[in-house]
Parts: sequence; C-alpha cells; structure tokens
Amino acid sequence: MVLHWIDLSIIALYVVGTILIGFIISKRASKNIKSYFLAENTLNWFYLGVSNASGMFDITGTMWTVSILFIYGIKSAWIPWLWPVWNQIIVMVFLGAWMRRSGVMTGAEWINFRFGHARGAELSHLIVVAFALITVIGFIAYGFEGVGKFAAIFLPFDLSFHALGRTFSNDEGYALAIMAITTVYVIKGGIYSVVLTELMQFVLMTIACLTVGVIAMMKVNPALIDQHIPAGWKDFWFGWNLNLDWSAIMPAVNERIAADGFHAFGWVMTLMIFKGVWASMAGPVPSYDMQRILATKSPAEASKMSGLTVAVLMAPRYFAIAGLTALALVYFSKDMAAMGKNIDFELLLPQTIKNFLPVGWLGLMLAGLIAAFMSTYAAFVNAAPAYLVNDLYKKYINPNGTSKQYINMSYLASISIVIVGIAFGFFVDSIDGITKWIVASLYGGYTAPNVLKWLWWRFNGYGYFWGMLAGLVASLVLPKLAPELSSINSFPIIFSVALAGSVIGSLFTNPDDPEVLKNFYKKTRPWGFWKPIHDMVVADDPSFQANGNFKRDAFNVIIGITWQMTQVILPMYMVFAMWREFFITLFFLVVTTVILKLNWWDRIERDA
Repeated sequence: MVLHWIDLSIIALYVVGTILIGFIISKRASKNIKSYFLAENTLNWFYLGVSNASGMFDITGTMWTVSILFIYGIKSAWIPWLWPVWNQIIVMVFLGAWMRRSGVMTGAEWINFRFGHARGAELSHLIVVAFALITVIGFIAYGFEGVGKFAAIFLPFDLSFHALGRTFSNDEGYALAIMAITTVYVIKGGIYSVVLTELMQFVLMTIACLTVGVIAMMKVNPALIDQHIPAGWKDFWFGWNLNLDWSAIMPAVNERIAADGFHAFGWVMTLMIFKGVWASMAGPVPSYDMQRILATKSPAEASKMSGLTVAVLMAPRYFAIAGLTALALVYFSKDMAAMGKNIDFELLLPQTIKNFLPVGWLGLMLAGLIAAFMSTYAAFVNAAPAYLVNDLYKKYINPNGTSKQYINMSYLASISIVIVGIAFGFFVDSIDGITKWIVASLYGGYTAPNVLKWLWWRFNGYGYFWGMLAGLVASLVLPKLAPELSSINSFPIIFSVALAGSVIGSLFTNPDDPEVLKNFYKKTRPWGFWKPIHDMVVADDPSFQANGNFKRDAFNVIIGITWQMTQVILPMYMVFAMWREFFITLFFLVVTTVILKLNWWDRIERDA
C-alpha cells in the first residue's frame, strides 16, 4: 500500500514528537530512582489516569475486540470479563487506596511491607520479581510479533536487512524500528516521558476513534447490517446457550465459536464471574497498572486515577470498535466467507482502515494505532526495570549506591529486558500461545495468594511463596495433563491448587512478626479476617477503628461494573442505530454515575 505524503507526514511528526519529549525531560527524570520510576509522586491523578487508559489501548486488543464483536455481536461485551476487564472497578472503589497507603515503589517492595524481612518474605519477594519479569518479557515478545505485521501492511518502506548471519524480514524490521524509538524515549525520560507521551497518544487515539465511528455511521445503513448477521446478533442478554447460528451466512464462524467453547454461554459466564471476583480482588499484577497506583500523590488520588481510567477508556475505544465492525460486516463479509476454514479475523481491522479512511484521516488513525502499541509497550518497559534495579540491584548488590548509579543501571535494565523480549519474538514459535498462558494460566496461580494477602492475618510469607509456586507449577502441568481444557475452564483448578499451597504453607509455618502485621493492618486498613491483629492495634492505640466499609464497597463495585458496562455498549448501540437500547443504556449510565458520585466520589477524601 502506498500512503499519501500527508499521511506519512502525520506519522513522522508524531514519532519525532515522542522522541523530543523524552530528551527534553530527561534531566528531571534522572534526579533519583524515585523520580525515574514514580516521578517522586508529584504527577496529578488526572494525568496518571489518562496515561493508564492509554496504556490499555493496544493494537492487538483492538483487533481482538473487533473480531469478537463481528462474531458474537452485542453479547461480545461480556467476553472481556475473561481477563477480567472490571478489575479497575475494584481498584477504583477500595483496592487502589489500600495499595497506595504502603508508600512503596514496586509490587515486590510491597511484599516486604506486608510480610516483613524473614526468610518467607524474602522468598515471596523473589518470586514476585520473577513473575513481573516473565510477564513483561512475554508481552514484549508478543508485541514484537504484532506491531511489525501491522506496520508492514501500511508503511511503504522495505526495512528487511541481513545481519548476524540471518535475513530479518520486513515485519521484523518495522518491529525493531518502532521498539527502538519507543525504548529511546522511555529510557531517557522514565515515567515522566511515558506519562507525557501517553497523554499525547491518548488525544491522538481518541480523535482517531471518533473519526472511525462517524465514518461508519455515515457509510453504513443499519438495514444493511441486518443482512449480514444471524438472528440474535444484536441481543445483549443471553441464556444458557449462545443460540447464534452463522450457517447460512458464514459457516466458518460456527467453527470459531466451537473452538472458543462459548456455545454454553451461561456456564462460561459463571466461570468468568468466579474468575473475575477473585482475580480482581488479587489486585493489579506487578506491571504498569500497579506503577501508576504507586506513583499517585495519595490514596485518594489512587482511587480517582483508577476511576478516570474507566471513564475515559471505554466509550471512545468501543465507538471505533463498533464502527470498524459495522464497516467490516457490510463490505468484507463476502471476502471473509470466501476464506472458508482459513478465515482470518485479524484482517478485519487493517482491511477496514485501508479501504475507508480518506487521506489525512488514514495517517491520523495509523499514528493513533502505532501510538496505542507504543503506549502499552512503553508502560511495560518503564515498569519492569524497577524490579531489577530497586528489588535486586539496590537491595542485594549495591544498597549504598548513588542516584546516578541507580539511574544508569535502570538504563541498562531497560535495554536488557527489551533485548530478551525481542529475542523471544525471534525464536519462540508461538508468541500467542505464550501470552495466553501468561494471561490465563499464570494469572490463575497468581490470584489465590494475592487475595489472601489482603484478607487473612494468618497468611504469611511462606504461604505466599508456596501458593505462587504451586499455581505456577499447576499452570505448567495442567495443559499437558488436560490439553482439552480451555483457559477459563482450567482457572478453577489452578486457583484451587494455588489456594491449597497458600493455606498449607501458612498453617505449617509460624505466623509473621506481629509488629509487621500491626504496621500493615494499621496503615492499610483492610477489611477481612484481622481480629487478632486488630485487638493488638487497639491495645496500643484505643482510638483506632476497623474498616467497616465492606457492604458499601461491595455495593459500589456492583454499581461500578454496571456503570462500566453501559460505557461499553452505549457506543455500540449508537453506531448500529439501536436508539431504543441506546436511551435505556444512557439512563442507566446517568443513574449509576449519580450513585457513584454520592456513595463513592464524595467519600474518597474522608476514607483515604
């Protein structure tokens, strides 16, 4: 494809702008390690919230969401609960404030805040560092594969080359170029450059999303959509069975539904809710989302930041997703059907963009999607070195180093992680398989011990270590023993194994130091099973009061999930001209917003 010079100029201006930001603010970022990774807790919650949303808006996720909307229709709004998409709501309502009260820099450092510095705590600390690094390397490898293929479809230059005894393809050349550019500004500017560039990227992506949605509404007659979808495609609610039959339109889609295992949709939703509750209660995995929480100025701002992430992310993104799907249904259904069993739903996004966006707007959209990748990638690259530098180098190798030494080591750590991630991108056969394993199986092992750390006083460092290790082993072994199990069906088994490891590891070892537990409980103020520690704290400080907000927090989580879902389906109804459903959803959006304003937002400062 040959891009117009206007489109190429827009992309070039964006790339140059991101690099300049990194160099301009590099001096401020390199003052000390806390400045480099957390901006010394000086960034406003609004900027961090938009930055966090930008980091969650990636090319791969957008392509996947377009494909599931094409296949499953409006009911696809439920499918992201697999991850679960509403973990941000629990972080918003109470977990973000709990985490921020620690005042630490990384998730691994938080482990010492919770368990102390005994042997069990040290083992837990190391396994969290390992988990964080494995996760980041896996996503860098996956991103390497995805962004190169996407860029090579549109950009006109041949970036293939020969080096190190092998020929690097055009896809690999683009991936290396984009990752190199992103790595430069991340390394130079730390979290300052990540947040500032993500603000610029978010504006760019939002404009691009609105443009796509409007073009779709102008070009697609809703009656035409009805000719290309099966009965039930526009239904939001579901029964025990999916009841969606593509046989008369595109038979290969039925094979995809069967492969996904979603025919018994009611059972899948039951498992998704089970997973969603526990995975969300575990809190953010040790990556960029947790880093944004720890970078806020206060616990109250951590809550506000997480709420803003939901408020600004969903509607613009799904407006574009619905627009792309509408265009694909009407104009590319025949092409998709002609692929037969080899149907490739990942082509929907690039084909739609290539054929329907005019000059200028195409460059804007491409810059926005490249920005989406760079935003997610930059967030991972900035978050991961904190674990190597703060939790390994500073703690075990050079505890009395200078700020300059730590910053230089951060540069080296960032480059090293990128190189390892790219190496996996070159040499591992199935990056998609690795990513699914990380997100589904590995996170299943992460969940149980990370829920218990908030709720149970008797849960100790050994319990955390054995729980994480048991979950990790289960996530490796179960796919071999039962390859027919889908990731969602394997979750309860891996969760149970990790839970057993956590409980047994705790009960067969001594409790943690009471002083460590009292400090954690008094500072964090969680609800849960903390009575023995609560009694100790009250004995020292009779004015201390336990957290009695469980019922209110649970109510706000349910309202918050509803609030989030309205933001997902509202733009779908708008693009597909389903105006009755649109206004009903708008009513619920307003009602849930008012409830959250009165029962959550107005109480944040008091509860913080």
